[in-house]
Amino acid sequence: MMRGGSGHLWIAASALAAFALAGCCDSDNPLGVREGGAGGPAAVPLATASTFVVLAGSAVTNTGATVVTGDLGVSPGSSITGFPPGTVTGATHSNDAAAATAQSDLTVAYNDAAGRTTGAVSVSGDLTGLTLAPGLYKSTSSLALSGALTLTGLGDPNAVFIIQMASTLTTGPGSQVILSGGAQSSNVIWQVGTSATLGTNSIFKGTIMADQSITVNTGARLDGRALARIGAVTLDTNAIANP
Repeated sequence: MMRGGSGHLWIAASALAAFALAGCCDSDNPLGVREGGAGGPAAVPLATASTFVVLAGSAVTNTGATVVTGDLGVSPGSSITGFPPGTVTGATHSNDAAAATAQSDLTVAYNDAAGRTTGAVSVSGDLTGLTLAPGLYKSTSSLALSGALTLTGLGDPNAVFIIQMASTLTTGPGSQVILSGGAQSSNVIWQVGTSATLGTNSIFKGTIMADQSITVNTGARLDGRALARIGAVTLDTNAIANP
């Protein structure tokens, strides 16, 4: 066991793997650390969807001075509202060939992430207080975050995290995902079985791939992507940047 510079405790990969193999529960692992294998699973290829910071199936709706750094699109829907006052530094695609191709690639990526099984470690409920090392994590229901979650790359900037959930992802006001140990937002995938909601003034990291809709509430920041297959992406005075 080692202590990082921020004061957080974490356990090396070999010890974490032993926890996973033992199927430990929270009472057996008071440090709240989970691991699915050193370096984590293989990356999920996003193909053309990788340039989109916001991609919806039905509509993109914005209120306030949202800043989207990267491409924004919708397909097969065509409605994009609230830009301006929102701004997009990349290209905007309303049910054109680029958006349609990105949606097709998103479906492939979503199914890839949802279909991963090797080395999956079970998680459930509220992830607050946990430190997750590179790996594949699976919830058979919903996941929540009311406080802080740490993702540690254990010194590997290419470390991959895939978090699967069968239903919703909901983060609370002021909650945050913290990256440490070289972890990169571009290597974090949240595969959401239904819809995702980011709380007011929260800070979130990684690519959200939701089967239905994504709502980013007032003041929330996303270092990653909001990619919704079927439903809408709803924004409100946010900062969203391609990782």
